[in-house]
Amino acid sequence: MFGSFSKDLGIDLGTANTLVFVKGKGIVVREPSVVALRTDTKTIEAVGEQAKKMIGRTPGNIRAVRPMKDGVIADFETTATMIKYFIRQAQKQRSLFPRHPNVMVCVPSGITAVEKRAVEDATKQAGAREAYTIEEPFAAAIGADLPVWEPTGSMVVDIGGGTTEVAVISLGGIVTARSIRVAGDEMDEAVTQYIKRQYNLMIGERTAEQLKMDIGSALPLDLAETIEIRGRDLVTGLPKTLAITSDEITDALSDTVNAIVDAVKVTLEKCPPELSADIMDRGIVLTGGGALLRNLDKLLQRETGMPVIVADNPLDCVAIGTGRSLDNIHLFKTRSSSASRSRR
Repeated sequence: MFGSFSKDLGIDLGTANTLVFVKGKGIVVREPSVVALRTDTKTIEAVGEQAKKMIGRTPGNIRAVRPMKDGVIADFETTATMIKYFIRQAQKQRSLFPRHPNVMVCVPSGITAVEKRAVEDATKQAGAREAYTIEEPFAAAIGADLPVWEPTGSMVVDIGGGTTEVAVISLGGIVTARSIRVAGDEMDEAVTQYIKRQYNLMIGERTAEQLKMDIGSALPLDLAETIEIRGRDLVTGLPKTLAITSDEITDALSDTVNAIVDAVKVTLEKCPPELSADIMDRGIVLTGGGALLRNLDKLLQRETGMPVIVADNPLDCVAIGTGRSLDNIHLFKTRSSSASRSRR
């Protein structure tokens, strides 16, 4: 009976959100990658959803931070603490779990060996027995039910919080890939800067994210939508309410969206002809939170001339793929050992 419970965890350690997958149970933890720190005592005040609620609303002695930036660790100690918290949350779901599981963590395809090692070390410090890494686009493709182990080409575009990962996958490996540090966070910042530039109004990152989600679009909408926002007037210093249209948000997002389109085009240009034919048949699959931006699939289809499909569950694809990869953990053990030998 004890053997039927998996001891291994899959973690989608994202810039914006962290998801933990437990084999046999699915995703059991889904929390923002945010930590609230007390600057006076250097202690952790809150992690996850509680900490996110504090962003922009903390007193002087509490600071809400995102320890992950552009898909990599910006603050090692805080990231290790955050991973430890999420592992404990996952283990709470089943008391029979061992205390030190093997953990598979997804990482951007473009990170350096040093950044990859930092993820492994932070995961071990958080209590993992062994830490393994899987590249995000590969995990996303597994989670989107693409035939990654077959001799056929599959293309995935994973738009997360910190990075956009574009990859062509065949026979259990990435044939060609491109990782750019332009994604959801960059879109939020673009919205913030647009409103500051156009209206002298300063808004918070939560408001910018809400604007992107509510009325954001990669192409102008047939019927423009309007939403009211509140911020601080930079001229008077007083609170101010403003009406923003969807066309303005489309304009604000144009540079970041075009950067993603360019990354897809560059990857397609480097793709072998046989695999390009497979992708033309199967289509480009969009995953990650950024895939939910309205009309992004239509824009990519127009720019590439290829069918573009949004995955059924784009927010969870990477976490599901990371969890499913635990079935083939022996392959990742081989990759990790060969990578460590090459480092030596």
